[in-house]
Amino acid sequence: MRNKGISALVCAGLTAGAAVLATTAPAAAQTGPRPSDAAETHSSAVTGNQPYTSAVTGNRPSTSADIREQLENIPGMTVVSVTDKEGHPLYSLTYRQPVDHRRPHGGTFTQRLSLWHKATDKPTVLYTGGYTLAQNTTALTKLIDANQVSLEHRYFEQSRPSGADGRDWTKLTVQQEAADEHRITRALRTIEKGKWLGTGGSKGGMTATYHERFYPDDLDAVVAFVAPNDANNRDDSGYERFFRTVGTKECRTALNAVQREMLVRRDALLPKFEADAKANGQTFHETLGTTDRAYEFAVLDQVWNFWQSGTVADCPTVPDAKTVGDDELYDWSKKHGLSVYHDAELGEHTTGPYYRQAATQLGWADLKFKHLKGVRHYPDIYQPNSVLPPAMRGSYNNSIIADVDRWVKTRGQRMMFIYGENDPWSAERFRPSHRDSYLYEVPGANHGATIAKLPEPQQSRAIATIKRWAGVK
Repeated sequence: MRNKGISALVCAGLTAGAAVLATTAPAAAQTGPRPSDAAETHSSAVTGNQPYTSAVTGNRPSTSADIREQLENIPGMTVVSVTDKEGHPLYSLTYRQPVDHRRPHGGTFTQRLSLWHKATDKPTVLYTGGYTLAQNTTALTKLIDANQVSLEHRYFEQSRPSGADGRDWTKLTVQQEAADEHRITRALRTIEKGKWLGTGGSKGGMTATYHERFYPDDLDAVVAFVAPNDANNRDDSGYERFFRTVGTKECRTALNAVQREMLVRRDALLPKFEADAKANGQTFHETLGTTDRAYEFAVLDQVWNFWQSGTVADCPTVPDAKTVGDDELYDWSKKHGLSVYHDAELGEHTTGPYYRQAATQLGWADLKFKHLKGVRHYPDIYQPNSVLPPAMRGSYNNSIIADVDRWVKTRGQRMMFIYGENDPWSAERFRPSHRDSYLYEVPGANHGATIAKLPEPQQSRAIATIKRWAGVK
């Protein structure tokens, strides 16, 4: 069910001169495919959680008290804490948002965000991971020495309405989240006066793109990494073509044979899967229903996950499906793409909100799996509603995503998209207009495609464009 995977939470980085600004990838998660919530990042945490007092930013002194006062004067904004990060204040914030922006006087919720402030005249990077609140510093921020605003997507983790509103999934839409970002951007632009660039990786790149489409006057540019674009959910030819051509013929054949053998040997391997689930406390009652359904779903993800997080260099590890024993086949699969979707990972307080979005707006890859004919028990299982609790399931509507796709192609300005040649999520991508907008593909890269891996002269051109958009030398 290609629901934008998390098997390889990796994203993009930049190279500027001798300094490599590359992504720090979180550990691979066991629950499979959804787009990762990492943007191209530098791992950079708050140093010791030390209270911030003051810093010199740029050529002018700026005190934490000055900025804090301005933040607290923004209606609906609360400063939760201020800590020091690399000599500059990092503000942990919440902002009161309408549950429904069409009815702003109705219910509200608080959205989590942070502001890493350096100077009011520097550029600002607006970073959304598309899921929970990220603590990383994006490579884009490093490249242009920018302030950084990071925010948590509505309905994820702590940015949720309470009570009945928190279970009203009709308000979890790309339009509502774009409106959240719009209000935050307009509020903080009263403080941060420089250029504003939106960025994010995978689902975060999608979110930055949606923001730009609905509020094109908010940001000065967008740099999106490995952002999937399922503009026509009925047409999965791009994904099918990817799996017919990625890597080498020998590797594709070996992977397909392993995937098929995992289902051919279901009677022998399902008990191993069930034993692992029991040992890990994993249940399937609220989502997939049975271990047999969960096992098949996990196997269907294998090849996608292999390419999402691996490379051609991993192909020699693929076992010979005709001769390999049950234990070796199962153990290799666990290490190379077998995703376990279970109740604890798919509820409303974990990854469930993503799959709700996939089921209703973002779409998914409904692959044909022709090489698995005759060994599947559940031919209609590979779709996001299968892994959601009943109360979170929804009906798909293509209109908004198709509209965004058309707008990016024809009217989008100052937009850059970075994709990986061997990344399945990059098989269906945004195609930018000719209005000072660009698309780059990193040769051989997976879902961790980075500007740092672009060959010259593309790398230098991409960096020069970003600096020009940011107004920095």
